[in-house]
Amino acid sequence: MNANIPELTHRAVDDLLIDTEPYLSCDDCFERIDRYVEQLLADPAHDDPEMAAHLAGCGVCADEAQAMQELLRQDA
Repeated sequence: MNANIPELTHRAVDDLLIDTEPYLSCDDCFERIDRYVEQLLADPAHDDPEMAAHLAGCGVCADEAQAMQELLRQDA
């Protein structure tokens, strides 16, 4: 195995195969993320299938949503 190529883990494969339908781009996600997090904190049962699918498949946006939740919880 080439030392310059990282090994593809089972988790990485699972992450690549996550169904992210209905599709939402990162740009669309960032436009909606503030409102989504506020609604989720106000009602943990809040359902937004597009955001949930995107966050399940996009670690960058999921990290942003998590950081926002933590920040808003501290301010409450």
